[in-house]
Order: sequence, then C-alpha cells, then structure tokens
Amino acid sequence: MKTRPSVFVTRPVPGSALDRLRKEADVEVREEDTIISKNELLEGVKGKDALLCILTDPVDQDVIVAGNQLKIISNFGAGFDKIDVAAATRRGIPVTNTPGALTETTADMTMGLIIAAARRIVEGDKYTRECKYDGWGPSFFLGNEVHGKTLGVIGMGKIGTALSRRAIHGFHMNVLYDDYGGEREKAKEWGARCVSMETLLKESDFISLHVPLTPKTNKLIDERALKHMKPTAVLVNTSRGDVIDQHALARALKNKEIGAAALDVYEDEPRCPVELIPLSNVILIPHTGSATKEARSAMSDMAVDALIDFFNGRTLQNLVNPDALKKG
Repeated sequence: MKTRPSVFVTRPVPGSALDRLRKEADVEVREEDTIISKNELLEGVKGKDALLCILTDPVDQDVIVAGNQLKIISNFGAGFDKIDVAAATRRGIPVTNTPGALTETTADMTMGLIIAAARRIVEGDKYTRECKYDGWGPSFFLGNEVHGKTLGVIGMGKIGTALSRRAIHGFHMNVLYDDYGGEREKAKEWGARCVSMETLLKESDFISLHVPLTPKTNKLIDERALKHMKPTAVLVNTSRGDVIDQHALARALKNKEIGAAALDVYEDEPRCPVELIPLSNVILIPHTGSATKEARSAMSDMAVDALIDFFNGRTLQNLVNPDALKKG
C-alpha cells in the first residue's frame, strides 16, 4: 500500500482548499491563527514530507535541515524572501508560491491608497470623528487631483501592469516605468513610457513600488532617491517593506521633502513603524493588499494545488527554483 504523504500547515488558510488536501495527505494544521515562532516551525516540519507556509514564516536553513524528510515547500503568498530558497535547492526541495491570485486585488488596493493619500481621506475621517468639522469652505482640506497626473511604476510585473491599466484607462494618467519587471510590453501598448529611474523619480506625481525584495532592490528608495522626487510626490508601497529606507522616508515626510506616503508593508513586520506613526502625511495599513475573501481563497487553492500536483507527479506551476528538480 502506498504511504500517504504528510504535510505541516503553519496556520489555517481561508476557503476549503485544506479539505481537498486532506483527501490526498495526512495534514497537521497548527490551529493558532498567529505568527508562528521558529521553534514551532522546527518542531512542526520534523518527519513531514511537505510544508505549507505563510509568506511571513522564517523558513531558513535551520528549518529546512530540521525537515529532513521535506520534499516540497508551498508558500502561501507571492513573496518568498523569508524562505532560504538556496538551501532548499541544494537539498532538491522545490519551492512554489501563489502569484496571479492576488494581482487584481493588490492593484485595487494600490489605486485606493493613491486616491486616499491624494485626497487626504484618512486625515479627513479622523478630523470628522474628532468633531472638528465646522463647515465647508473654499480652501478647506485641499488635496490633489489624481486624474491626468503622472504615475511612476517601479516594477512592471503583473501587479504593476494591472495598476497601469487602471491608471491609464480609468484615470487617464501618464505612466512611466523603469526596467524592473517582465510585463513591460503590455504597458507600453497602452502608452506607458520606459524611462530611467532618475527621470521616473523626478517627473512622477505618484510613485508605486511593485518589486520583489532582492539584494538589488533592498533600500532601493533611499535618501538619495527621495531627494529626486517632487515636493508634492506621493510614494506608495505594497511590495516589501525593506525596499524603502524607512528612516529616510520618515525624515523626508517630516521635513515636507515629499508630499505623502501610503504603506502596506514595513521593514520589521509586524512591528509598528514608530517613526512614522505621528506623521499626518502618511497612511499606514497592516499588510492587507491582497486581503479579500476571493483573493485569499484563490491563494489557498494555488498553494494546495502545488502540493497535490507534486504528490501525483504532475508538473509544478509557479515553481520558484527549477534547479531543485535537477537534484532528484
């Protein structure tokens, strides 16, 4: 009789995907819907054939070695910078992720943050709740137009392209993009323009980040980059917190060197960015760019599909490290 594979799932995931997985494997789910500790991870992977982890889980070399029977790691999330992919590859362990499922919903959130920052929506909500509103006036709570302005997209991948489509067709914005990302031709067809990073920073009214975290993109937006931006520019980040030098951003916002920022991700999540909290010209949300029921359920399905495909010898979709298969 064929032995059923065993899977460790680091926390519950939305939808019914785990019910499908239980038909194919013995599944152990850590039921606490909280961030897992490294010690829990080290214990959980022991003797397991597969790991279904969350994008924030610290799946480092220690964890991979502790899971001495691991044959596949399925990551719930598009970002996989918390996984030591090189260590997995050396041991012949394929790593998969869930891009695509969150493309449209993250682009929606990004567009929402652009509008919210430009029109000071969060400030206005707080002002009204504090019962400070005492009547309409011609110069009261002025923000900035979004329609017809210039959007700089750093990272023209799937999400950057989806955002560009909204910006160009929905808001008649001019879109500039740099050389990051693999979907640039689509945006070019819609009239987006490829420029140098310096030109993008200098000419854009809104700048949105959609790059993965790599050594090249770590602190991509630093003090020097911020100084190139317009004093009215709005910086939006729904990618990875470490792409921005958070301390430099706080100084730029405090000194009014740029207009505003809207952030969904932070350098040291889930630690709250204390240097940004007092500032009224920054919107801070808790990494909810893909937080819709539809998107998160689709991510669950993709993460589980990867495991089921692997157990049944089918070709893996969304494989992060193809070289791992050469180790077999």
